[in-house]
Amino acid sequence: MRGADTFTESLFTMRHLDDFVPLDHPLRMIRVMVNKALANMDNLFGQMYAADIKGGRPSIAPEKLLRAMLIQVLYSVRSERQLMEQTQYNLLFRWFIGLAMDDAVWVPTVFSKNRERLIEHDAVIEFFNQIVQQAQEQELLSGEHFSVDGTLIQAWAGHKSFVRKDRTDDDGNANTNANAGNFKDQKRSNDTHESTTDGDARLYRKGKTASELRFMGHTLTDNRHGLVVSAVVTQADGYAEREAAKAMINDARQALPGDEPITITLGADKGYDAKEFIEALQEMNVLPHVAQNKSGRQSAVPDAIADSEGYAISQQKRKLIEQGFGWAKTVGHMHQVLVRGIKKVDQMFVLTMAGYNLTRLRNLGQIRLQGQA
Repeated sequence: MRGADTFTESLFTMRHLDDFVPLDHPLRMIRVMVNKALANMDNLFGQMYAADIKGGRPSIAPEKLLRAMLIQVLYSVRSERQLMEQTQYNLLFRWFIGLAMDDAVWVPTVFSKNRERLIEHDAVIEFFNQIVQQAQEQELLSGEHFSVDGTLIQAWAGHKSFVRKDRTDDDGNANTNANAGNFKDQKRSNDTHESTTDGDARLYRKGKTASELRFMGHTLTDNRHGLVVSAVVTQADGYAEREAAKAMINDARQALPGDEPITITLGADKGYDAKEFIEALQEMNVLPHVAQNKSGRQSAVPDAIADSEGYAISQQKRKLIEQGFGWAKTVGHMHQVLVRGIKKVDQMFVLTMAGYNLTRLRNLGQIRLQGQA
């Protein structure tokens, strides 16, 4: 019997949002971890809004704001406007963020403005650290063996915005149209030119890639499961990777519990095989498991280290770091970042890496459950 094509909408419903989310949905386990991290950040959130205690219009709850930003990363939503539009009708998004069916969705400009406060108080960094702490509590980190690498992030700015800082051409004539983009036969460099769209972006090329306005993202991963334990964005230049690596491994070394010395290793590709970098690691008592670069030169990595069994393991494990970069650029839209300014780019990169860790933790948790079954 053919069913009737009718639509009858009930005035009331007795179902909760939670009823519409399958019990085995991946976001369920992720939401538990996210809520635990946010609960531990309650004091920070209180400090963020302490100045508003005398009154004023209530802002977006920081917990809801962070969950919404995380949904944008996990579901590859391109913009805040699209995120607000999809949250309007997507019950899964509402459930994860913490909005009831009848709750109004925020205006995109209000959402973007509230996000600024998270940058001022490093809330996203603290959220990332809380997720790493949960991985530590689950004994998923070695805490001793790390890998480091960097990746290029294309800025939200084009070549036409890259003009002389003094707004003159190479002949010294005034350039009345800063965005004219007529740079044929002109010599352009970061010393003399800057982007009028994103002043923090730098013209940079690596290997056989073309010169583009870019940032550089850096991550430090733990070798046990490839979880990201540190992430940061810098301006793109030839020294950024090694400088960021030294800062991240030093922070990881100082965060180790106890006073007894622990052998720390750091794996990296040939781009890190520089004398000053290897010496800096040795001064920090970090074994440089850096790939030797012997192409027409002598490697700074001692052969005694390169011939060790641990070195071979580090070189194998360091490839896990590429999975995080690949996920960030395909799922998290970090191939070309959709915000401007290094602080906003750093915020999105760190949040994206937190999202990557959450998906990894969820998958690792499922593997553990299957092993216990």
